[in-house]
Amino acid sequence: MLRTFAPFVLSFALVMPLSGATMAAGTVPAPQPAAVPQQPPVKAEVAKPQVIRAEIVATYPHDTRAFTEGLLWHDGALYESTGQVGQSNIRKVDLTTGKVLAEKAIPSDEFGEGLALVGRDLVSLTWKAGIIHRWKLKDFSPIRDYSGYKHEGWGLTTLEGDLVASDGTANLHVLDPQTYAVKGNIAVTLNGRPLPMLNELEAVDGMILANVWMTPYIVAIDPADGHVRQVYDLRDIVNQVPVANPDAVLNGIAWDAKGKRLFVTGKYWPSLFEIRLVPSDAVAG
Repeated sequence: MLRTFAPFVLSFALVMPLSGATMAAGTVPAPQPAAVPQQPPVKAEVAKPQVIRAEIVATYPHDTRAFTEGLLWHDGALYESTGQVGQSNIRKVDLTTGKVLAEKAIPSDEFGEGLALVGRDLVSLTWKAGIIHRWKLKDFSPIRDYSGYKHEGWGLTTLEGDLVASDGTANLHVLDPQTYAVKGNIAVTLNGRPLPMLNELEAVDGMILANVWMTPYIVAIDPADGHVRQVYDLRDIVNQVPVANPDAVLNGIAWDAKGKRLFVTGKYWPSLFEIRLVPSDAVAG
């Protein structure tokens, strides 16, 4: 059971400042009318997002059977949720060896999606079942299921006490972490245009990072206004991953806040990478 959306393509251009125009010599300005009608205020243009290159700091093994949907770091270990009907689960993973330390199957008729930590609980989405699962972090025992979620489940993270969920559109939903009621929405735009196909999410230093599905890019979203402030270019990393499956795309972002380490992986990837972000002079055009 696979998503059937067409890939969303991001393109970039190096944008250089333009010199101001000058008036030709001897030109006389045209007379101005006595009263100039008041013009509506001009909306300030949002700065184009900076393009950030990603470099590999370290490489770790990753389970090639894992159709990675959600990824997070907590207390010295990775927590991962995987998809595919009949194969979906949540798991605790040792970073160094890639060994699965514990796992819990999601009901076999459900397609597992994003994963987030709320206090001492794990919360996981399902793709189309409308079900949100809640599990005890310590042993993955189920706490409760919620079956009234009205959106598709894609990515999930926590930000300032709330849950933030993606559904494959350009809108992120801000959810109450206990009732899962939608408290608000964030309309995500790149250079003024809606940016769909937002998938796995991770909150990092007040920003929301999102994989753009079927692309080698991660975007950094300002939750205050939905503007994409930075675009992380992972093409060099994606191109060296030896996978032939077209569904084996970049997906999975985990942030070690204490160690200031950023990890990424992909569906069915044999490796998980710690990456370093290197600013460039380019902007996303």
